Amino acid sequence: MDLKTMTFIVVGITFLIYIYIAIRTRASSTKEFYVAGGGVHPILNGMATGADWMSAASFISMAGIISFNGFGASAYLMGWTGGYVLLAMLLAPYLRKYGKFTVPEFIGDRYYSKAARGVAVIALVVASLTYVIGQMKGVGVAFSRFLEVPFATGVYVGMGIVFVYAVLGGMKGITYTQIAQYVVLIFAYTIPAIFISLQLTGMPIPQLGLGSSLTEGGYLLDKLDLICKDLGFAQYTTQRGSVIDMFLLTMTLMIGTAGLPHVITRFFTVPKVRDARSSAGWALVFIAILYTTAPAVAAMARLNLMHTVQTGPVGAADGNLEYAKAPTWFKNWEKTGLLKFEDKNGDGRIQYYGKGLDAKAAEFGWQGNELVKVDNDIMVLANPEIAKLPNWVIALVAAGGIAAALSTAAGLLLAMSSAVSHDLMKGMFMPHISEKTELMAGRIAMAVAIGVAGWMGLNPPGFAAQVVALAFGLAASSIFPAIMMGIFNRRINKQGAIAGMIVGLVATLVYIFWFKGWFFVASTAMAKDTADNWLFGISPGSFGAVGALLNFIVAWAVSKMTPPPPEHIQHLVEDIRVPKGAKGASAGH
Repeated sequence: MDLKTMTFIVVGITFLIYIYIAIRTRASSTKEFYVAGGGVHPILNGMATGADWMSAASFISMAGIISFNGFGASAYLMGWTGGYVLLAMLLAPYLRKYGKFTVPEFIGDRYYSKAARGVAVIALVVASLTYVIGQMKGVGVAFSRFLEVPFATGVYVGMGIVFVYAVLGGMKGITYTQIAQYVVLIFAYTIPAIFISLQLTGMPIPQLGLGSSLTEGGYLLDKLDLICKDLGFAQYTTQRGSVIDMFLLTMTLMIGTAGLPHVITRFFTVPKVRDARSSAGWALVFIAILYTTAPAVAAMARLNLMHTVQTGPVGAADGNLEYAKAPTWFKNWEKTGLLKFEDKNGDGRIQYYGKGLDAKAAEFGWQGNELVKVDNDIMVLANPEIAKLPNWVIALVAAGGIAAALSTAAGLLLAMSSAVSHDLMKGMFMPHISEKTELMAGRIAMAVAIGVAGWMGLNPPGFAAQVVALAFGLAASSIFPAIMMGIFNRRINKQGAIAGMIVGLVATLVYIFWFKGWFFVASTAMAKDTADNWLFGISPGSFGAVGALLNFIVAWAVSKMTPPPPEHIQHLVEDIRVPKGAKGASAGH
């Protein structure tokens, strides 16, 4: 069976499963719509959290960034994994003990202020909307290649599927759909990795294959370093960029993780505080399966790509692949526009090399790197094709990439719709609306969010993981400090929290817009996204940690200059933090 037919069958079956689950688990109350009724088993919730957490950035883009940046991209692994541990240990149990539906609701109650709740809603929507753009990019990439449709069509189809099961089922439908999506994505990620590890090293465990000897001789990473060096690229295992930028990027991803409301909300779906801790542990196990496999997938994909293009010694007459003899996978990815070849010297061969080879390349008559575009986001999806794996494996990878993107998109959209319907309408402007009206408002808000996210996803400002990193920066600079101080510092008052969130969010947004040049400065000279122009060498994706520090400082300083919170609020903080009666707590206060 040809690849396109096989992909249609595999992806179609997964879509039917998602829609069937959504219909069977349709939310009939606001509690089911927001927190799945609060009765999800910890292991199942851990699996759903894993799917919610492992987005298109994790499945499709993270290994792609590691493929091309090597050790320098390990910040993504350290930041996202460490951030989840931070979330599970310091935030999730306390927020679950408090027992409300949303993060803005907690912030509004803790800081006894509708204004604080409103600022939290704005921060949540801005971060979540930025995050979901990356998921739409991932959906478009997968569809455009494997179903051979335009990128935009892939985005539209993804929007339609999410609309059906997210709007219909709410958190209840999303939870059980995400369990199915986790099973799909984890098999789709690990099975090709096992095949390719066996091919290259003879080792069936990819995590061990990364450090093993190649079947042709020599260690995999040594071989990768040597080829990168020969082709003029930085060695794969060396540090790239400034140390401060890598440190701040890791911190931004860590605390951004702990501030992302769509993950935090998952811990409201279990019956007890004890179950929140348990499900956090299970989720970390499920997440670790993919995250420990990603470095192996990245290294093997880069090695396979370079072996394909470089068929002989650098500089030899027959050392580069003839374009006319390029494999089918190469031509197929060219059709998507995510891989592009330009024959600059007219010799019919593909010269693929880095800046370190420029001087030597001139002697060969080469006129520049002719692979003028290799989108990071294609590496995981193209790797099984490059390795000539069976069509069913390639189709499974496509289904997994789409599942990863859709599962996270659904969680983000629910977080945004909850912020609008529960926090803005019910909590601030229309407190007396009925449950039925609130439920309808939530569904309408989600439908609007899907439309906006899809439209913005058609023109993303970078690779999926880069876009997601910006979202983490926004969450890190605004929501995380407010939650942390709300739990662990009873002296922080509403004036401090509001000022801190605004300063942190605005500073991070300005820094991102200044250098990314997106939206209102898209075509101006203000867009100077290069390391030479960054402040102290801090990239836009890393600035969230700086924004968070500004948030903490401003909140503390303003709180010191203004009256302390009321006594009952200070007692509330003590009650949340001290695990008194936690074993039996099920709904907070």
